[in-house]
Amino acid sequence: MHLPDLDIEQFWRDDEKAHEENCFSKDAPQVALGIRMSDECVFAELGEEGEPWGYTPPERRYDLNRRYNEKAVKIVGRPLLAEHKPEPEGKRKPGIPGYRQIGEIFGGKYVFDGKTTWLRGTLTDAESLKKKLDEVDALIADEEAFRAFVLPPDWDEKCRAVYEATGRRPGQFTSIRGPVTLATSVYGVENLLYLYYDDEALYTRFADTIAAVIHAYVTLFIRESGHTEENFNHGFSFADDDSNLLTPEMYKAFGYRVLKSVFDRCAPNENDYRYQHSDSAMGHLIPLLADFNLTACNFGPTVTVREIRKYMPRTRIDGQLAPFTFMRNNIEGIVAETLRDCEAARENDARGLNFTTAGSINNGSLLTSMRAIMAIIQNYGRY
Repeated sequence: MHLPDLDIEQFWRDDEKAHEENCFSKDAPQVALGIRMSDECVFAELGEEGEPWGYTPPERRYDLNRRYNEKAVKIVGRPLLAEHKPEPEGKRKPGIPGYRQIGEIFGGKYVFDGKTTWLRGTLTDAESLKKKLDEVDALIADEEAFRAFVLPPDWDEKCRAVYEATGRRPGQFTSIRGPVTLATSVYGVENLLYLYYDDEALYTRFADTIAAVIHAYVTLFIRESGHTEENFNHGFSFADDDSNLLTPEMYKAFGYRVLKSVFDRCAPNENDYRYQHSDSAMGHLIPLLADFNLTACNFGPTVTVREIRKYMPRTRIDGQLAPFTFMRNNIEGIVAETLRDCEAARENDARGLNFTTAGSINNGSLLTSMRAIMAIIQNYGRY
């Protein structure tokens, strides 16, 4: 397929302007490009073996990313991936220690299957859920017990060492997997769906306890980061792929109430950061999510720019290229989807499109495909 010419340096100058004002700037000359590839992509691009979602030793990661960036400069004009050259073993600075994640509060276990880590649930029925919710409610009611459960015994000692060596403190708690995905992981998809019809009171209690746990984490890490309730950095984001499994009525009684509770506290002001990722067919939930005045969103590839813009006129749209179209390097499909979304962004001068994948950028997605997108934006995505 013949692609139009690309002036790479002009593209990047225009792209910098395109990202101003959350991609809504009236001075933007073209649609913004959100694609910056991902660490996963080094393997296919370089013809190297490896587990894109698994562990890569720091030394090899640095070498792969460095070589990838050398190639990226030649093809798209910019290095794209971070290059962290590891210090020698004896000179490495300490890092913030890990802590128990929210899924573990609900009895879940994080299991590495050799390629990636999954949250596996242990709750099997309504009775086990009720028992666990009682335990969780009691735990978060006792701030000292909650802190002891979440943080390892040597947390203070290790965090002090990190601060003395680097000046860094633990970060705030500002994002989680969404409430529906968390619930389906620890309780099961069918169990959650049936629960709405069998015991709506328990269904909404489950949601309220998830919200309360999020607040407990937020409170804990506001303090651990050195902030106060009156002076902390606002903003919160959710990644809720399984939200599409619920009808609007089911979502209003579950996911919606969690988001409202968390956004009301963590992002109450108009310009505070509010984000929702759900790379699934969840267009039926957009009218509800519109209530939150999201700063930005990333929805599944079957959800269109026009559909989102109908309900969210001032939300930046991160999408809507299908990840599988990109990773298969289907140039005709990539061009068609880029043209489609650029056209939608120009309709009625809507703007606000940050063109990227509707979901993850996966291994297999090549730099030549990114260059093709750049050429289409430069020639057909101008405002």
